[in-house]
This record gives sequence, structure tokens and C-alpha cells, in this order.
Amino acid sequence: MLQIKKIGKIYYCPLKDNRQVDASGASKPYQRVDSLAWTKEEEQQGKVIKIKGFPAEHKVKVFRVALSTQRTDYVVTNEMEQDNPEVVHDLCGFRWQVEQFHRETKQLTGIEGNQCRRARLVRNHIGCAMLVWVRLKQVALETERTIYRVKHDLLDEYLRQQIKSPGVQMCLA
Repeated sequence: MLQIKKIGKIYYCPLKDNRQVDASGASKPYQRVDSLAWTKEEEQQGKVIKIKGFPAEHKVKVFRVALSTQRTDYVVTNEMEQDNPEVVHDLCGFRWQVEQFHRETKQLTGIEGNQCRRARLVRNHIGCAMLVWVRLKQVALETERTIYRVKHDLLDEYLRQQIKSPGVQMCLA
């Protein structure tokens, strides 16, 4: 976060529930972020805090984002003018899409199975894996199925084809 601020960019980062923070005017100097007391105004506009281990002048604004009845995320930003929790919630949605993309590429494209050592071959492998993901995603959207179902169905069709007319003939002696 400090590096991002240093280059003059705005960030939105999740905080773990047990992260020690100091809300100005609190009775205890540092406490867990999930044990902070929130007023109605702070829930709507965010709360200015200092994170333990950061320089004293590095204040951030924290938002409590309820994702479900059982899950609440805490998101900090250096954009002190931000006072809309819906915008923060939408930005968390973008972050989730990135996480989903990483999971799908790892599970469906074989991107981690690369055994090449040369930089060019590694780049080619990653590029091919991205093209596979793009095509799977495209087919999934067109057929209104999940990307996982599309890949599974492709393998099913291949097995059916091989059972009907095998590509490799086995000799039974």
C-alpha cells in the first residue's frame, strides 16, 4: 500500500479481520478491525484509521462491506474523498472477477503444467493458455453454461467419438 501511494496511485485493498488498527479517539490505541465500533455515519461514509506498523501520517479510510449475512470484508483505500460504500462494493466485485479468472486459468488450461525453461517458450505457453481460456469463456457465454461444463462436455464428446471409432487400433492376440 505504501508503494502504491508513493507512486501517486489510488488503491482499494482488503484487510484481514484481525489486523490491528487505530481509530482516532478510540479508548484502546490498537484493536482488531472487526472489533471497531461503527456509527451510522461511518457505515455510510467510511472510517479514517491508522494501520499498525505504518507511518503515523499514512491514514486510510476503511469501509465495512457486507458480502452476505455470514461474511463481512473490510476494505481500505487512500482515496479519502470516497464516501460511497456502493462504489467500494462494486470495486470488490472487480477483484472477485480477477480471482475467478486466476482460478479458471489454473484449473482449466494447464497453465501451471509448463516444463519449459526458455523465456520465449514460457511466454508462448502462457499465451496459448490465455487463448484457450478466452475460447472456453466465449463458448460458455454463447451456450449459457459454465466454463467448467464446457470443458467437461468437450472431453465427453471426445470419449464418445473414440469409443465409436478408435483412433488407435489395439491388437488382441
